[in-house]
Amino acid sequence: MKRKKGISMMLAGVLMSGLLAGCGGNEKTSSPTTTGAKNDSKVIKIVSQSPLSGGSASFGESMKLGAQLAVEKQKEEFKKLGFDLQFVPYDDQGDPKKGVANAQTITADKAVLGVVGHLMSGVSIAASETYEKQNLVMVSPSSTAVDLTERGLKSVARLVARDDFQGPAAAKYAVDTLKAANIFIIQDKTAYGQGLADAFKKEAEKIGAKVVGYEGITIGEKDFNGVLNQVVAKKPDLVYFGGLYAEGSILVKQAREKGIKVPIMGGDGIDSPTMAEVAKEALKDTYYTTVATSPSTTDKGKAFVDDYKKKFNKDIEAFSAYGYDSAAVILQGIKDALQKNGGKMPTREQVRDAVRSVTSFDGVITNVSFDEKGDNKNAKVYIYKFEEGSYPGKQQGEVSK
Repeated sequence: MKRKKGISMMLAGVLMSGLLAGCGGNEKTSSPTTTGAKNDSKVIKIVSQSPLSGGSASFGESMKLGAQLAVEKQKEEFKKLGFDLQFVPYDDQGDPKKGVANAQTITADKAVLGVVGHLMSGVSIAASETYEKQNLVMVSPSSTAVDLTERGLKSVARLVARDDFQGPAAAKYAVDTLKAANIFIIQDKTAYGQGLADAFKKEAEKIGAKVVGYEGITIGEKDFNGVLNQVVAKKPDLVYFGGLYAEGSILVKQAREKGIKVPIMGGDGIDSPTMAEVAKEALKDTYYTTVATSPSTTDKGKAFVDDYKKKFNKDIEAFSAYGYDSAAVILQGIKDALQKNGGKMPTREQVRDAVRSVTSFDGVITNVSFDEKGDNKNAKVYIYKFEEGSYPGKQQGEVSK
């Protein structure tokens, strides 16, 4: 998700004590790590950065819990190697400034060797500059912004498809399958929403559709009558929304109340049960592309779903499995670096390079093989349709690179 990719893919409310710990309130930090500095203790920390409060907390919590499960499952293995593996969650609040502030605290702790995050692209892009300076590898389970991996940073990687893949895939489906000739586009003016909308627009126009309207809304808005009145006036065949579920669910509900019956389509930002909770039956003829899918189609994926339910007493959500695989890839890189370093604590550069060198890692949700930019060569886009106000939607197809 370019949030600023959150999708997806894929519940607000975290215990206050957990939030305080996640923000570093109970964590002791050392002086900033210098280039190549080693962690002289036997503690290895993996942290997550995602919104654990605010409108995108559902996505952020699912990502955090997935990463936490991956770390806890490997604690004994690392103990046998002579290291105490720990997991520390941080709440970035979906805010780039908070993400950067957290990143400064995180990089100052020499025990931290990897970051799972961020959920939203705007936060990932901002915080990654800090990680890059301190050679700390980050693997995002969900950030889809093209710019994230186009800057040539050595410490950045992601598991999911980029916007310049997701947007065109949605446009082709809208035009070829849903037969949309006149399209009205609405986006939330974030790095995620606008980037996805722009990619959709470019491809839609390229293959013959006419964009009859392109308007922006503001995060936190709850009354979309202004922009929806423009939709009614333009009479499009399809409405495309680049944004997140908090606004998307209300937008869909209000659109149907205004008599807008044409298909509505969005990206992984609306891949959330909140859509069904708010819009209910208004979700009829609402579609979404997502970079996340269910892991329950494989034996390994089914085992993950069961373990997650047993551990947290809740079902997986959009980015649970991607958070798990992101942490697992980092842990694999650490083990590879340990082995190459004779079992001794590796530097952050060694871990960074080992993670970026991962190929054919068989995760619970995706096979991971990073290219020279840090993008996953095996990322896919999935197309879903909400059925009768229920979540998740019914899969309509998938697109590979």
